Amino acid sequence: MSGFSIKSRLKSFYFAGRGVCFMLSTQHNAWLHLVATVVVIAAGIALRISAADWKWLVATIVAVWIAETMNTAFEYLCDVVSPEHNQAVMRAKDIAAGAVLICAVGAAIMGALIFVPYL
Repeated sequence: MSGFSIKSRLKSFYFAGRGVCFMLSTQHNAWLHLVATVVVIAAGIALRISAADWKWLVATIVAVWIAETMNTAFEYLCDVVSPEHNQAVMRAKDIAAGAVLICAVGAAIMGALIFVPYL
C-alpha cells in the first residue's frame, strides 16, 4: 500500500464522479431526485429559509442521494453475481429500492415540515 499522494486523491474523486455520472445516465429515478433537489434548493433560496432549516434540508437531500447511489451500486452488483433471474436476488434488490422509497418519503415529510411555515 502506497502513501498519500495528491494524484491518487484526485483519481479517487475522478472515479467517484464517474460513478455519479453513470448513475445519472442510467437511472431514471436519479433524474427525479436531481429535479427534486434543484426545486428544493430553489424554493429554499426563494423563501429565504433559515440556516437551521438549510441544515435539515441538506441532510435530507444527502440521505436520499446516498440511498439512491447505494441502491444503484447494489443492483449492479446483484446483476453481476446473479445475471439470471433469482428470487432471492430480486427480493434483495426490492428491499434496497425500498430503502430509497423510505428516504424519499421522509424527505417529502421533512420538506413539508420546513416549507409550510414559510408559505
